[in-house]
Amino acid sequence: MPRPTKGPRLGGGPAHERMLLGQLASQLFEHRSIQTTEAKAKRLRPVAERLVTFAKRGDLHARRRVMRTIGDKTVVHELFTEIAPLVAERQGGYTRIVKTGFRKGDNAPMAVIELVLEPVAPKRSSRTRTAAATAPAASSDVPVEETNTVEESAPIEAESETPAATEVEESAAATGADAPEADAPAADEPATPDEKPATPAS
Repeated sequence: MPRPTKGPRLGGGPAHERMLLGQLASQLFEHRSIQTTEAKAKRLRPVAERLVTFAKRGDLHARRRVMRTIGDKTVVHELFTEIAPLVAERQGGYTRIVKTGFRKGDNAPMAVIELVLEPVAPKRSSRTRTAAATAPAASSDVPVEETNTVEESAPIEAESETPAATEVEESAAATGADAPEADAPAADEPATPDEKPATPAS
């Protein structure tokens, strides 16, 4: 009999092992979480994750590939319509194994394998992490000058007379008093009778 090349041998032969893993995968997709031995959980993980990858593809060929492993059409339909949309944003790692101790009868190590259906938290890329790490360092090296804004500007003071301003006003008043004011009639005012209109020289 050919010996399996990966992991412990489950069941009596290769065909029995395929059927056993197919039934475990069917139960996992139906109940979202099952308890089994640690060895079976570790062998089931790559099989279940490959089936979820086919379900995310969603076409007819992928559905037929899944039907080779899982014979229950209702479970396959549930995998394609309910589970695949929940893990659409997740790039692998669709299952989780949690060790739960040892079985009472034969002391076999037991584990719970379950589907990871939580929404994915987006990771920050390495570029943004390095940019965020260097930005505070650069800002701490350069001193920042605080300037007064318009709100904090000083209020306008009332005009106070300075000695220079008073001297300028007095000199302007003196020059205005010395200059004779011309009594020129406005253009629209009529001429008074005392004044004679100028006659053109002949």
